[in-house]
Amino acid sequence: MKKITMLDVAQKANVSKSTVSQYINNRYEYMAESTKMRIEDAIRELGYIPNFVAKSLKQKKSSTIGVIVANILHTFSTEIIRAIEDVCEKNEFHLFVCNADDNPEKERAYIDMLLAKQVDGLIIFPTIGNEDQYKRLKLSNFPIVFVDRKLEKTIYPTLLLDNERAAEIAVQEIFQKGHRKIGLVSMSLSQKVTPRIERINGYKKTLKQNDLPVKDDWIIAAERKDIIPELEKMWLKEETPEAFFATNDLSLIELLKFLRKKNLKVPDDVSVIAVDDSDFLEISATPITAIKQPTFEIGNDAASVLLDLIRNPQFEEVYEIKRYAPALVERESL
Repeated sequence: MKKITMLDVAQKANVSKSTVSQYINNRYEYMAESTKMRIEDAIRELGYIPNFVAKSLKQKKSSTIGVIVANILHTFSTEIIRAIEDVCEKNEFHLFVCNADDNPEKERAYIDMLLAKQVDGLIIFPTIGNEDQYKRLKLSNFPIVFVDRKLEKTIYPTLLLDNERAAEIAVQEIFQKGHRKIGLVSMSLSQKVTPRIERINGYKKTLKQNDLPVKDDWIIAAERKDIIPELEKMWLKEETPEAFFATNDLSLIELLKFLRKKNLKVPDDVSVIAVDDSDFLEISATPITAIKQPTFEIGNDAASVLLDLIRNPQFEEVYEIKRYAPALVERESL
């Protein structure tokens, strides 16, 4: 079957090829309505599909961006992606979404793939290990925005939660409910993930501010598969926490699995609070108190900042980190 070309559309609509090109590129402010209708009819009847790859090469832009999340299983990630998509749709941009699994090699491969696809910019939840690649892209002034994690030097716009404040709110809320034995459950620190480190630091600081001891054996920071075994070890000790701060949604899930396994009731036997809110926390057997991140605001801002960088290239040596305020959502788990 012969491939339908722009010339075929032009001949069918009885217009020039350049007029069809202007129509496809949404440049028809001064185009007669009858001309637009003829081109539309010709495209529909012939089944013409514009070659957007060729268009992007010619215009040096593709109207697409790439989003590389650290772990797409997080509610946090999916909500941010949705907000990014909303902004892109309004601005006639498309997006590729990739899941790096907190793996620097996987992230590097996705960056290379997206660059090969001529994306105009990237939103990255950065891992530790690709700093050299980020710096090379910085030197070429390629538009990038970092979300949720920061590098030692903020060479790109960086948007993330005030994590220490989130931990402070959580621990203070537990303390005000009368609990003094407060444990923590987090995902592993092996990848030096910013929110995990900052939330643990905030937890320790708030314990000290309230004259409570920081007990290392009440702090679990492990791979997801190891959280329940580590809790089992903790429960063999003579003294155990009466309340837990889970630093994100995945660590909370493992904590709740463990408590159910032990037939421990929330909040009668153990109180619980977590960072990251979601619908399942509200409909849980005991609705869980949470520290909510403004995910849609973060996603909206990330997309808006990136599109601005794409349209108005600028080179800054460093950028300020934008922190977002956490919010307490009180339920029945404390």
